[in-house]
Amino acid sequence: MNEKEQILKCPICKKPAITDREKNPYLPFCSERCRTIDLGAWLDGKYVIESDEPFFDSEQ
Repeated sequence: MNEKEQILKCPICKKPAITDREKNPYLPFCSERCRTIDLGAWLDGKYVIESDEPFFDSEQ
């Protein structure tokens, strides 16, 4: 492991995820699978970003 590399836990599966983007382009995830699972959770509305600002839908 070089000085650019550190090991983090993947936020989805908790497996080790290398922080060197040349070796792991899916950072902060360990794999494309975990990155896709996370994207699906955002698209399904399982994650939200809270704000004090009201939400205005520009499509209405």
